[in-house]
Amino acid sequence: MLIALVGNQNCGKTTLFNALTGSNQHVGNFPGVTVDAKIGIIKDAKEKIEIVDLPGIYSLSPYSQEEIVTRDYILKNNVDIILNIIDATNIERSLYLTLQLAELNVPMVIALNMMDEVINAGNSISLGELENNLGIEVCAISASKGEGIKELLEHIKRIASSHDLPKKNDICEESTPVHRAIHAMMNLIDDHTKKLNYPTRFVATRLIEGDTILQEEIELSPNEVDMLGHIVLEMETDGKLDREALLASTRYNYIDKVCQKAVKRINPYTKEQILSNKIDKILTNKYLAFPLFILIMGLVFYLTFGLIGYYLSLLFETGIDAFINMIRTGLEKIEINEIVVSLICDGALGGIGSVLSFIPTIVTLFLFLSLLEDTGYMARIAFIMDKPLRKLGLSGRSFVPLLIGFGCSVPAVMSARTMASERDRKLTIMLIPYMSCSAKLPVYSMLTLAFFGQKSALVMVVLYIIGIILAIGAAFISKIIIKGKPTPFMMELPTYRLPTFKTTLLLMWDKAKDFIKKAFTVIFVASLIIWFLQSFNVKLYPVTNNEESILALIGQFLTPIFKPLGISSWRITSAIITGLSAKESIVSVIEILIGDATALKAIMTSFQAFCLLLFILLYMPCVATFAAVRKELHSTPLAIGYMVLQTIVAYIVATSVYQIGSLFI
Repeated sequence: MLIALVGNQNCGKTTLFNALTGSNQHVGNFPGVTVDAKIGIIKDAKEKIEIVDLPGIYSLSPYSQEEIVTRDYILKNNVDIILNIIDATNIERSLYLTLQLAELNVPMVIALNMMDEVINAGNSISLGELENNLGIEVCAISASKGEGIKELLEHIKRIASSHDLPKKNDICEESTPVHRAIHAMMNLIDDHTKKLNYPTRFVATRLIEGDTILQEEIELSPNEVDMLGHIVLEMETDGKLDREALLASTRYNYIDKVCQKAVKRINPYTKEQILSNKIDKILTNKYLAFPLFILIMGLVFYLTFGLIGYYLSLLFETGIDAFINMIRTGLEKIEINEIVVSLICDGALGGIGSVLSFIPTIVTLFLFLSLLEDTGYMARIAFIMDKPLRKLGLSGRSFVPLLIGFGCSVPAVMSARTMASERDRKLTIMLIPYMSCSAKLPVYSMLTLAFFGQKSALVMVVLYIIGIILAIGAAFISKIIIKGKPTPFMMELPTYRLPTFKTTLLLMWDKAKDFIKKAFTVIFVASLIIWFLQSFNVKLYPVTNNEESILALIGQFLTPIFKPLGISSWRITSAIITGLSAKESIVSVIEILIGDATALKAIMTSFQAFCLLLFILLYMPCVATFAAVRKELHSTPLAIGYMVLQTIVAYIVATSVYQIGSLFI
């Protein structure tokens, strides 16, 4: 059985998905696009029930990639049931999507979420009235508390076995312009929709709203296209509104009638909404919003890189070193060949271990970002940042991809695809590499701890700020070069809620899992290659002196390029080059070629280390990001241009700082 989970943003969809599946889930991509698809198996079910968490949307109109993905997935896959989750505290808005989903002619169940908040406010919703008027079974739940989940599963199984379709309700009053237009359109396209096995009424309403994608897909003849235009023109003339406004008005009129019968309100706002409004008076205040944002993010970085992440990483590193030494001692006792011992302990385990030791730092960062997102504060940040971003030629919508960039550039680039404006999308993608992704954290931690000690957290914060400042500069320059205005930005501010422990843990595990997977794949291979290149000469004889190795020859050849920015060691050059595969590789290469902090200090000064950090901060991201940029821009030359430009900026900034600083140091 296949279930499609559909709902508005911030309606508790992810919480319900996690409650239904637990850890029986994985993340992939929808075929042909870069929108994430979360797929899971419902736990504790006797039969295999697969559920797909479709992107959060407000309608099935083709204005964003998420809406297109959701619509196409339901139309073109054998979906057994649509599970439509609705925010009971804002039922009128949620039912707009429900009416569109009902037209898809697929069995459907409504999960009325947050009913506990409705009841606590003294309000009520009659499930029977909703079912009678919508023709769809309704189940009241509280996803965050796990209430009503078993009953919801029973509804799903019953609908699946009976194959009951939503009752066909004509939301338009007879003889109205919209009613006449829909039925005229259905008669016009009936033959075309039957060939594709698409629901006729759904396609008819989509065409009336101007869905050019579906219009091309059903292959109307030129004469039929003319008739379509005539039907729409007649509807707009009679209705005295444009096509979209007329359909929207018709749907909301129907929703109002349904809610008048089913919803009884004593208080217009729930307790959670009242509390959110009070909090927003402070957190979105004209004068306090931005300083509080800086303060909150500063606290997050302090706890991540200083108080919590730093000490946990030290403990992790100590444990990994002890494990590697135990393996080394054991292999030496049974007299294993010293080259094999070096391969296992220095190459494989040393390279992986040096990266794994930073897992606590990365997990800590994502813990705090997850908490901020689950509480609803992230949406406020996007709202706060809209005004300053507009001055740079962007909109608040750009903030989300940029923020994701602090985690990983690949999903950040992918998330920019949802932006309506091509101009905004390209500008946002260009700025994402300036954000310090989590892959750079191990490099920052290693170098700052080695050279700056207790001030390491401060230096890392400075690096993040430098990246942001340069992104602002790049955006300002791009605004002058690339003409046009940012698209209008509208978003819903969700109610503040306490994060769920389970959701937070699942997110932390996802991030840690991705990091560990990379450590045992890309970084593992890179570590073995580096070990081989530094252990053998060009004639493939083992070397006792690294200066005679293959890697030394490559590094020595490239090092003169990096001398202007203070790098004179071929070992550091080699680490920079391997960073193109994955930034974490830089740590494993330094561990293999140089060793501990004492050895690192012997070949460079603190100032040179800072200039190296600047270059690592800014030079082109990993090959995975390059592939994502190339796919999003649909242009290899443009993607290469972005990467080259990024590296040139890094080289100029790091060289300028080193050359100017050398005059005073």
